[in-house]
Amino acid sequence: MKNAAALSGLQPAVAPAAGQSASVADLSTRDRVTQLLLERGATTAVQLGSALGLSPAAIRRHLDAMLADGDVLARDQAVRGHRGRGRPAKVFVLTDAARGRCGTHHYDNMATAALRWISRNGGAEAVEAFATDQVAALETRCRVAMEDAGDDPLARAEALAGALTAEGYAANASTIASGGQLCQHHCPVAHVAAEFPQLCEAETAVISRLVGTHVQRLATIAHGDGVCTTHIPAQPGRQSAKTVTTVRTDR
Repeated sequence: MKNAAALSGLQPAVAPAAGQSASVADLSTRDRVTQLLLERGATTAVQLGSALGLSPAAIRRHLDAMLADGDVLARDQAVRGHRGRGRPAKVFVLTDAARGRCGTHHYDNMATAALRWISRNGGAEAVEAFATDQVAALETRCRVAMEDAGDDPLARAEALAGALTAEGYAANASTIASGGQLCQHHCPVAHVAAEFPQLCEAETAVISRLVGTHVQRLATIAHGDGVCTTHIPAQPGRQSAKTVTTVRTDR
């Protein structure tokens, strides 16, 4: 299944144009590094450099600056199965502060305060009703965008990834041995959902209805994961012709 958030628009890094300062060029490259990390989640320096056409020394210079500024964190790359000798490779992820600047959610404090008021005065059921109402418009828009997706849940997941990407979620879908998965690399309400998981639950219910089958949320940005990951179980009697590696990031 193709990646619905393919970075086909990225071009190799180039030297500063005449009259352009090095600092402006560096800022532009850092913006592109940030966008890659937003869309891919945990990524190695080698992968970032390859995508941007930068040498190992150049990408390291940008990553070191972003580490110093608190825009990225470095973690050991998770290795599934037997691990060979040597230290695991480092992967880089955006910090919450950097992720927040990528989106449009500048009213987290007000939204959280509003939900606390709803919870105090209406209880958990009122919060759930509010969350359901908030995702209703998103569900409608995505359903319209998925009109030609057919009935296969994995094909619908791919179409949904495209619709969510258009909504700013930087999503992609992929097939795996156990079915498929939908990954969202950005969440506009992550900080609010950390306190009110009903928002994540309402969104998961929307994903289930849109793909047409039961789904399971494996990870969420609101709970500290690098990516919101939703598993779509394989359908009995259906076998996918393509299998790609999972893109779930470390917790």
